[in-house]
Amino acid sequence: MPVAEILAGIALVKSSVDFIKSNIDTCKDIGEIGGAIDGLLRGKDEVNKKQGKRGLGVREQFDTSHIARETIDAKLAAEQLQEVANMINLRFGPNTWKEILEERARRIAEQKEAIKQAKIEKAKADKELWADVKAVLTVLGAIIGMIVCIAGAIYYSQ
Repeated sequence: MPVAEILAGIALVKSSVDFIKSNIDTCKDIGEIGGAIDGLLRGKDEVNKKQGKRGLGVREQFDTSHIARETIDAKLAAEQLQEVANMINLRFGPNTWKEILEERARRIAEQKEAIKQAKIEKAKADKELWADVKAVLTVLGAIIGMIVCIAGAIYYSQ
């Protein structure tokens, strides 16, 4: 995994946190900082996804600087996330952050389920299409067979 991808995740976390910190006191509703919250959560997910998992070479997998960077970035992202959670709960009520995370998890689950259902429907449609193609080929084969038989019968009857 390229170092640039790790840095992109932690950079997204930091920029989102900076935006939230500078706007939390002046925003009238959570929607005004919603994009930054989304960026924060996506950045943390990127950092966590890349930690310990890889397409790195053997040398890079065991390189202490990579391991340290990934570990520290994950901890920094978790700290930043907790700090934002506290700010949002103080500004909008004690369960706001929990509600945001629950709603996000629900929507992600719904999206995954919709994708799964779309794949199932596509597979079913593909199966039906192939069944139709087989039926058409069978009919064409039968017609060609009949034509050959009729042509052979006419040829040999003369």
